[in-house]
Amino acid sequence: MERPDVSLKVMRASLAFGRTGLEIDLPDTHEYSVLQCPSIAPLADAVASIEAALDRPIKGESLASLATGKSSAAISVCDITRPAPNPVVLPPLLRRLQAAGIPKNGIHILIATGLHRAATPAEIRHIVGEEIAANFEVLNHDARNAAQHRRLGTTKSGTPVFVDERFVGADLHLSLGFIEPHLMLGFSGGRKLVAPGLAAEATIKELHSSRFMRDARAREGSIEDNPLHAELLEIARMARHDFIVDVSLTRDRKIAAVFAGEPEAAHRTGVRWVSSALMQTLAKPFDAVITTGAGFPLDMTFYQSIKGITAASQIVRQGGNILLFGACDEGVGAPEFTRMVCEHTSDAEFLKSIEGVPVTVDQWQLEKLALATQKAKVSYCVPGVPEQFIGGLWGPGFRNPSDAVKALFAQLPASSRIAVVPEGPYVLAGVA
Repeated sequence: MERPDVSLKVMRASLAFGRTGLEIDLPDTHEYSVLQCPSIAPLADAVASIEAALDRPIKGESLASLATGKSSAAISVCDITRPAPNPVVLPPLLRRLQAAGIPKNGIHILIATGLHRAATPAEIRHIVGEEIAANFEVLNHDARNAAQHRRLGTTKSGTPVFVDERFVGADLHLSLGFIEPHLMLGFSGGRKLVAPGLAAEATIKELHSSRFMRDARAREGSIEDNPLHAELLEIARMARHDFIVDVSLTRDRKIAAVFAGEPEAAHRTGVRWVSSALMQTLAKPFDAVITTGAGFPLDMTFYQSIKGITAASQIVRQGGNILLFGACDEGVGAPEFTRMVCEHTSDAEFLKSIEGVPVTVDQWQLEKLALATQKAKVSYCVPGVPEQFIGGLWGPGFRNPSDAVKALFAQLPASSRIAVVPEGPYVLAGVA
């Protein structure tokens, strides 16, 4: 979808940042383009639309028909780092499973953590809603517990496939997600709720190895010829992924569209819809991009906030500047990722260190950051990152927003074209 590259003068920009947002003052001496998520209207009656999608899916049998004669079902849902509307989507789905004869104790809701930390009891209530948390079994996936996974074989390209036994062992295999740009997979949703969401560490490591991370086709906004997308589809088939309910969300996280049914057809339909609604095609790259980790919950850690940088790298010129704002209230990230940030003093040194050695947990996120920092000069306003890490982020780090802005503009001539991306990775944009 072609959209004009509209430039405007701004003095103040409102950014998605933590739970409260952030306003920054910008000098009026430069040319700015503010790239917002295009406005999408929410559904007038989201619950009615979900009900209809469950009963009249895009392809395949209705959920009620699929559930008839089954004694158990496993439902994969996003973890706390994703604003999936599970409390809205789950109730009509659960009602149909029970009406079809699946008992409550035969329904397992699995939080697809991948290698993220387990959800706390309070987070579980947030993820699925208070009533469902109190009345259904909601379980964290644990990728590091090999005994909880079943080996399903090996993909054509050689990835060993281990998926959570509680999912594979159920009679019916479902997932709930939402479709948004993803830094290496093109778009989230669908197959991602099986792997890496419910996969074992060995599988996740291979999926995030350099053979995928450094493939130019494994990027935001594209599933066509994306080798990682194809790999995950193959794994989902091996796990007998039966039915999905994916949604698209508005800027204020309301449901804009529902895509349900046979996983591959429903997800592809959703991707086409989201691409058509959100894609912004720009005439040329920017000299600098001011971006974010998209606010809570995505900018809870530096690890997640990197997605704002990788998205910005698609629209900045070679040698340009990127300034990231991320609250990072939970710090750098998981212990493995935090250790790597400490150990590697430059992007080039890190990329060399991972050549020809086994993949380690979370190296892929740092690898994607390294590829971005080799293209552009990156600086960071990440007040939640502990002091000992601020100086080791492969670019200047700041706690005070005005200091970060001042340092960025000290490097830019008045002729610079600057993009402001208030919602970071939620904005889907590319250069023609």
